[in-house]
Amino acid sequence: MTTPTALDPRQARSRLQELTVIDVRTPGEYAGGHIPGALNIPLDQLDRALPDIRTAAQRGEVLVVCASGARSENACRILADAGIHTATLAGGTGAWAAQGHDLHRPEGSTKATWGMERQVRLTAGSVVLLGLALGELVHPALRLLSAGIAGGLVFSAVTNTCGMAAMLAKLPYNRPRKADLDATLARLRAN
Repeated sequence: MTTPTALDPRQARSRLQELTVIDVRTPGEYAGGHIPGALNIPLDQLDRALPDIRTAAQRGEVLVVCASGARSENACRILADAGIHTATLAGGTGAWAAQGHDLHRPEGSTKATWGMERQVRLTAGSVVLLGLALGELVHPALRLLSAGIAGGLVFSAVTNTCGMAAMLAKLPYNRPRKADLDATLARLRAN
């Protein structure tokens, strides 16, 4: 397996008009601010979009984006396994914004959804506190719940993956509506 090609934000900005940009974050994260012209295809929906992404890659280079670069690297590997060459944005939209580049926010998107990393921190912290409280109030063995979360966080850091984020991405507010994904795929076909 090869390491995906990475473009830094300056390179991506200078080539933005010639790139097909796919944002693999959740719809809520995407609505909170994305690279102008980026199409939202959440990571867990890539399989459904493979034929359209393959066609887009035949027309020109595809840049895959997420918040920090970890999910987009994972998406690039999935796409590479399907025979589709893509690049990732080094540092994700965080690096893009840090370099002073604009993020587009769709009109009417007043409800802000927390970023996935923030959702993971809240969930992990809450489960750890719950495990500690239950261990104190109900039975000491329930502290293993906190230990399980700690082990999961270590595994997540070592493998640069996050099972909790994958689970949270399945919650209704993190999922695209079928009509939204269909519209995105139609735009991808039209590019």
